[in-house]
Amino acid sequence: MSRKPGSMYRQIKGQAYSRREYMGGVPASRITQFEHGQRGDFPVRMTLHVVEQCQIRHIALEAARISANRFLAKKVPQSGYHLKIRVYPHNVLRENKIATGAGADRISDGMRHAFGKAIGTAARVDANQEIMTLETTQAHFGTAKLALKRAAVKIPSPCYIEVERGTPAAA
Repeated sequence: MSRKPGSMYRQIKGQAYSRREYMGGVPASRITQFEHGQRGDFPVRMTLHVVEQCQIRHIALEAARISANRFLAKKVPQSGYHLKIRVYPHNVLRENKIATGAGADRISDGMRHAFGKAIGTAARVDANQEIMTLETTQAHFGTAKLALKRAAVKIPSPCYIEVERGTPAAA
């Protein structure tokens, strides 16, 4: 069965559901790494923030991480940046699969407020919360900002980039 659109899980509805010991078969998070590059004291630090509260699925977080890291890896040496994901997908998403085909109207009847099966996880974020932090050198300021913009496209909420330290290099 195909994945439902992310818009179905964007809004935060109901109580957080994260106690995995009570449920069987929660899919593993797709996020493989939360940090990339070289740790160190970099002069430039910028952060990706979400504008409104939402749920970010683990697949969207992984897509954002991959797009930012791939862009940085092509343009900046490995020792020239440090990228960190600041949220973790704790909240378990459930879905009540609806029957399709002949006679489905009789089978699906009486399924209001059904509990559903675990289909994935999501990170619940508040408005203006940090999603990613990127540290780099002054020379790679523009590249780093572009990498965060590429990551922001994958996030279900509008995002903005805050430059905490450093300024664009004078050209």
